Amino acid sequence: MHSLLWLTTAATPIPEITVDPTSVTPGPWGFGAIVVLTIAVVLLLLDMLRRVRRGRYRAEVREQLDEEELAARGDDSETR
Repeated sequence: MHSLLWLTTAATPIPEITVDPTSVTPGPWGFGAIVVLTIAVVLLLLDMLRRVRRGRYRAEVREQLDEEELAARGDDSETR
């Protein structure tokens, strides 16, 4: 039992870094790519919101026109 406890609490050595940290960073090109990607996503989201809003407004107007048309037909049928 003590040997199992000793094995689980034994310190493991930290591996040495074998690569140069400056050669594996994304650098300015990576930063630029992330900026371009972020701008593209924001523009796509704004475009999507605009299209959804426009579609919703068109549906509301279409609904109002249908209600007005039904009301006009109802008035016409009452006058005959």
